[in-house]
Order: sequence, then structure tokens, then C-alpha cells
Amino acid sequence: MEYRPLGGSGLKVPVLTFGTGTFGGKGEFFKAWGASDVAEATRIVDVCLEAGLTMFDSADVYSSGAAEEILGQALKGRRDQVLISTKGTFRAGAGPNDVGSSRFHLLRAVEGSLKRLGTDYIDLYQLHGFDSVTPIEEALGTLDDLVRAGKIRYIGCSNFSGWHLMKSLALSEKNGLARYVANQTYYSLIGRDYEWELMPLGLDQRVGAVVWSPLGWGRLTGKIRRGQPLPKDSRLQSKLVAAVGPQVADEYVYKVVDALDAVAKETGKTVPQIALNWLLQRPTVATLVIGARNEEQLRQNLGAVGWNLTKEQVAKLDAASEIKAPYPYWHQHGFQERNPKPV
Repeated sequence: MEYRPLGGSGLKVPVLTFGTGTFGGKGEFFKAWGASDVAEATRIVDVCLEAGLTMFDSADVYSSGAAEEILGQALKGRRDQVLISTKGTFRAGAGPNDVGSSRFHLLRAVEGSLKRLGTDYIDLYQLHGFDSVTPIEEALGTLDDLVRAGKIRYIGCSNFSGWHLMKSLALSEKNGLARYVANQTYYSLIGRDYEWELMPLGLDQRVGAVVWSPLGWGRLTGKIRRGQPLPKDSRLQSKLVAAVGPQVADEYVYKVVDALDAVAKETGKTVPQIALNWLLQRPTVATLVIGARNEEQLRQNLGAVGWNLTKEQVAKLDAASEIKAPYPYWHQHGFQERNPKPV
């Protein structure tokens, strides 16, 4: 397993992280992803550690906290062998303050995650989304207090716009507060919006990408094909999951899958392995959050590392997945002499 620095920090993380959205299966949304219990989760952790995958990602809202609880039980006796990342900000209760990045909510959220995970510290704590109601200084000050208290080691954000992240970094520098070293972001061969602003920002400010849904919300598993019905076990069978996730035109997906198929024939690898390997060659990417319903899926995803696509194969995938950027990025890309693209 390859390890990379997490942004501008001194922490090294494996290039693959296991995402625990498949643990618990509570509610329609998370049941569509998976429903691993403690026994299956423990076996998955065993396989991950054997392969050198030592980072596990969760969130307080995954299966209403059950995912964190199951992960904590699966890691019993080996906390010192792993890195744990989790997230808070989204609504976690019915009360008016059970949501957001206020001091009130973040302190409660972190304490709740620590208890469910059965640990006294979290290696990477990320704000799950941007809270425009809470002052950024309040959120950052709270996270800084938690870092100084030893309850979290590093901080990150997720689903921020470019200006959200840049303003946060500027305020951290101005006020001497802990700064974001990670941006947990959606990025895939059929979701390349990250490249337009967040990637250049990450390069400039040394913020590492922790990529969620690297297989395009389940569309790049190799099971979704032109002229064929959705597989029965696809999460996209759930209308809720399909509606909440990124919207992608079917023909665009098929075009990219056709290119993945062509590269698969050249390499002897699977479609998802190629899609993951392509991401691992992109600038700023520190780790990919992979999920798996079972051990077989996990072992297949682990096969994405230890080799690299050729430049020609990368170019083929780039061409198949490229779309015209919105303004002002298309205009900036036309001024390559002074605005070279990072990829």
C-alpha cells in the first residue's frame, strides 16, 4: 500500500481509505449502500489491515450513528494500528441546535463520535458541509480548541465551495488557528468539477483531496451498461439515493464506461480498478474513500493499487470524460499562457 502526505501536514495516509457508509444499514438511504454488522465489519477490517489499508472514514449521520458504533467495535484492541476520520455538521437530532458548525453543536458532535467509536481521539475530523449561518471564526475556533485538547489531531472540510475553503484558510492563518489539511470531495471520471477550482486551490494551499464516491455514485462498477437494466443490487435502485446523489446523463456514463472497457482489455484489470487508478494519478489526491458491501468487493477494490495506467491510457480516459467547464473557467482555460491547467 502506498502512503502519501495528507495535504501540507506531516501525516501520511494510505492511498485507499475504507468508508463505513455500508455499516449498519439503518434507514432507506443507508440500507441501499449496505448493512454490515459487527462480525462482517470486523472481517472487513481484518482484510484492510492485511493489505496495509489503515484508514477508516465515517460520519455521525451514517445510519444514525450506528456506523461509528460498529467501526468502534470492529477496531477494539487495535486502535493504535489505524487512523480514524469522521465528520459532523449535518442534522443529528430534532433540536434547533442539533445541526451546523456552531460551538454548541460541534462540541456535542465530537463527544458523541468519540463515545460511539470507543476512542479518546479522532485522527481527522471534517466538517461535513458548509454552515453559512455560523461565523467561520466560531467553527474554526471550536475545532482549534478540540485540537489543543487532544481530542482531534487534524481538521478537514467536505463539500465546501472554493471561497468557503479559501476564506477559512485565510482566517486560520490570520488568527493562528488550526487549518484544514484535507478536503473530502466528490471526484470521479464522471464528476470532474473538482478540477475547475478546488484542485488549483488544493495545489496552491496544500490541501489534500480525500475523495468520496470515486466510482461516481455507483455508476462505474462495470455493472451499468448501455441497453441493460440496473443490477438488482445497485444502490441506484433506491429512488432516494438516485435523487440525492450527483445527476449524470446516461449517455455520458456509457461513453466513459466504453473507454474503461477498452483500457480493461489492455490491462487485464476491472472497470472499477481502472477508474480508481486514474484518480490516484491526479494532482492533490491523497486518498480515495472506497466502500464495500462484503469481502469480495473489498478485495476487488484493493486491486486498484500497486500498478499505474500508462500516459496513453490516462489520455484516453481524459478524452472520454472531458466536458466543457462553466464560466469563468472556460475563459481562463483559453488563456493557457498565464493560466495553465493543473492536469
